[in-house]
Amino acid sequence: MNRAVVAADIGGTHARFALAEVAGGRVVSLGEPATLRTADHDSLQSAWGELGRITGTGLPGNLAMAFAGPINEQTLKLTNSSWVIERNLLGEQLGIVLCTIVNDFGAVAHAVARLGQENFEQICGPPGPRPETGMTSVIGLGTGLGVAQLLRTDDGYHVIETEGGHIGFAPKDEVEDRLLAFLRLRFPRVSVERIVAGSGLANIYAAMAASEQRAVPTLGDELVWKAAIDGSDPLATAALDRLLNLFGAVAGDLALAHGSNEVVIAGGLGYRLKDRLAASGFAAHFIEKGRFRERMETIPVRMLNHPQPGLYGAAAAFAREYP
Repeated sequence: MNRAVVAADIGGTHARFALAEVAGGRVVSLGEPATLRTADHDSLQSAWGELGRITGTGLPGNLAMAFAGPINEQTLKLTNSSWVIERNLLGEQLGIVLCTIVNDFGAVAHAVARLGQENFEQICGPPGPRPETGMTSVIGLGTGLGVAQLLRTDDGYHVIETEGGHIGFAPKDEVEDRLLAFLRLRFPRVSVERIVAGSGLANIYAAMAASEQRAVPTLGDELVWKAAIDGSDPLATAALDRLLNLFGAVAGDLALAHGSNEVVIAGGLGYRLKDRLAASGFAAHFIEKGRFRERMETIPVRMLNHPQPGLYGAAAAFAREYP
């Protein structure tokens, strides 16, 4: 029997919702998403009321939530919003009976576990079907750098949520040595997320300008990205090329550390850069791991192309908990 559930992907900027149906431990269907700005609502309860008005129907008493913040406490606080969610009040405030809450990038890993082959596009490495067992590194290039592990065994799968985007940055050449030295003047610790992320392009751009003894530009993230994509600023384009090379190196480091036999790239920014990524130095930097080069050449890297992996993954996590 199918069970109706509200899937939610709650972030600091947007709260996305969709009606889903689950059965037998799997997602049967996922409806069209409704996207609300968290800044327009003072709480989940307020956004829930708006969702009811949008759908025009009574909402089911089952909630599958992907949440952009720590989920291990009774009180959930969004990292980049004033929203506070009390787990024990969801029944009283929203009429929730059954609830599953996962980390937002953990939800993406659940989606990677459940989606079919048609939702994955080859970036580099050997082609072929996805492995049925073993470790997959799930890496999300967005505003930040999300990292999760997906371990598939003969008995099912396990999602391991991590903060792998905050490992330290390890430069490989003199250009990256200068990049690290420049960023050390700005940050007490330079993690890979300071560089390999949407917000990292402006950092690379500023560092490259400084190394050429130019005035360090004060362009915001959006303007640097625009200049890099449309080619109007050669330095911004060079900074993007460097970011993609570094992304390959970091993805390779994570795959090596995780013992992975597959890497899946997720995140809206990663997908928008899909064609540029395939033509960049990503693949060469991914496999360039010294004595482990041959091992790295056996690992396929794929792009997740599902439009709402957070919502789908939240519903998949719910279906798994309440089969």
